[in-house]
Amino acid sequence: MVSFYNSRGKSMISIIVTTKNESLHLPKFLESLRRQTYRDFEVIVVDNESTDDTKDIARKFEARVFNKGPERSAQRNYGVKMSRGQYVLVLDADMTLSPRVLEDCFGVITKDPEVEAITVPEKSFGTGFWTKFKVFEREFYVGDETIEAPRFFKKSTFKKFNGYDMSITGPEDFDLPLRMRKEGIKIGRIKSFIYHDEGKFSPFRSAKKKYYYAAHARGFLKKHPEQILGLGNLVLRPVFFKKWRKIVSHPFLSLGMVTVKVIEGIGAMLGILYSSI
Repeated sequence: MVSFYNSRGKSMISIIVTTKNESLHLPKFLESLRRQTYRDFEVIVVDNESTDDTKDIARKFEARVFNKGPERSAQRNYGVKMSRGQYVLVLDADMTLSPRVLEDCFGVITKDPEVEAITVPEKSFGTGFWTKFKVFEREFYVGDETIEAPRFFKKSTFKKFNGYDMSITGPEDFDLPLRMRKEGIKIGRIKSFIYHDEGKFSPFRSAKKKYYYAAHARGFLKKHPEQILGLGNLVLRPVFFKKWRKIVSHPFLSLGMVTVKVIEGIGAMLGILYSSI
């Protein structure tokens, strides 16, 4: 049995992870937490009716396990509600953390009292032909605050904004920081990475997901009408033009990335059309 150190002190970080049949990814995620240099944290797994042994795995690592649905936002908000830490880090089960993520987040948020949320940069990895193009795409987004969303929050600030909007599916990650920035909340960032396991990436499966999210984007655009301009960037994001030298230096990866973005973009546009009808 692997246990985590829980002091229940004012410096505790509550790590919230949402799951649904994540028995493949969860052990790797929890092992990465065991290797953290910062030890004052608790782990809260909010599961959505898994039919595999996700919950058993979580309990073996002495995580606190709850059941909640129907969507990710509700799971996350519930996890924060049940947390005991002063700070919260919201993650997905297909992620792993480099060893200094918690220590760096705690250092930034305690050093600068104006910082109330923190963005942790992400890198992707996986297997298969299409995955290399998705990994290449993700490299462009590091440092772009229009794409990267904060995951680490002062719990008091998270609660002040009522957490993630449960009426939004998909763009809820972007809705929360947009609301925070509109209210003048300072969002910091660290250099340590989160690693996202893309598995064997399929652009067609991803397009199906983009369709689902876009079909439910009306609530997001109603709250943030200025973001409708971003719909034109589903395929060619501005960051690609800013980093054009990277595009030119890797023509094969760039062509594959654009192909993936076109397939995903078609799925998203069909979702937008469906929601407008």
